[in-house]
Amino acid sequence: MAVTDFLAASDIALAINACKAKDSFSPKMFFKTVGLSKKNPTEIKRIFTILDQDKSGFIEQDELQLFLQNFSKGARPLTAAETRGFLLQGDSDGDGKIGLEEFSALVKSS
Repeated sequence: MAVTDFLAASDIALAINACKAKDSFSPKMFFKTVGLSKKNPTEIKRIFTILDQDKSGFIEQDELQLFLQNFSKGARPLTAAETRGFLLQGDSDGDGKIGLEEFSALVKSS
């Protein structure tokens, strides 16, 4: 399963290009640009499953740092500041990781 099974390659390219500069990544803008915010709960769960590389049921800090590379192999890693910001926006219960419900809520708020 790949993100291109659910999202258009052209939308992914636009979103990746929009955040090429360091410290320019915004999760909500990215989700909106790739079209994820328009997807149904099942599709959002499938994307979450792809992003949860270690299959722990959560997206942890190390997985967030490599977030863009899940969408495009040549994409840059997120900076420490972007990773912290992403975690702060998505981790509503303060456990240091983003679960499916938190991810879905963040996507839908974009």
